[in-house]
Amino acid sequence: MSGSPAQANSKTVMISTVAELGEEAMALVRPELHPLDLVAVLMEKSLFPDAVRFIAHALPKREAVWWGWVCARRSAGDNPPPKIKGALDATERWIAQPSEDNRRLAMAAAEKAELATAAGCAGLAAFFSGGSLGPPEAPPVPPGEFLAAKAVAGAVIFAAVAKEPELAPEKFRSFVAQGVEVSNRVKIWEPRA
Repeated sequence: MSGSPAQANSKTVMISTVAELGEEAMALVRPELHPLDLVAVLMEKSLFPDAVRFIAHALPKREAVWWGWVCARRSAGDNPPPKIKGALDATERWIAQPSEDNRRLAMAAAEKAELATAAGCAGLAAFFSGGSLGPPEAPPVPPGEFLAAKAVAGAVIFAAVAKEPELAPEKFRSFVAQGVEVSNRVKIWEPRA
């Protein structure tokens, strides 16, 4: 790969690395490639989970949690089971009011919904967004920098594949388009050259 040192430190390379994209996806990463162009290439190659992971790691935590929550909510349908609804409601409360109490309530509801669900992952992402992983009375144990993004990616991926997996490509396209829209609204990317 050629390019200046500034290009080598591009957001595209950095995000791809921390998002732990798969080998096939990493082979497509170029320092000069605009982040949204990489997302488009990943989608063209049907590397949907990699596109989701890339966006989840690029977005600010609260916006990423919102994206994961929206995808989980869409996947849950109009009448989700009570545990799923509880996790979605608790995560929504945290999104609206990101307090410590709401963060911990989102985690408790996520555990009830099970962490191998989109709603559970969305609640887990809220919990991993900040604060401490330990009990309130214990010394603070901050979450790893990318744990929230990993949980958001889990929420979006589970939302796409859990029900009607034959429709997963269509759901991934819709969810990724929404993630790109969020990234554009919060203006995390430099304009394309």
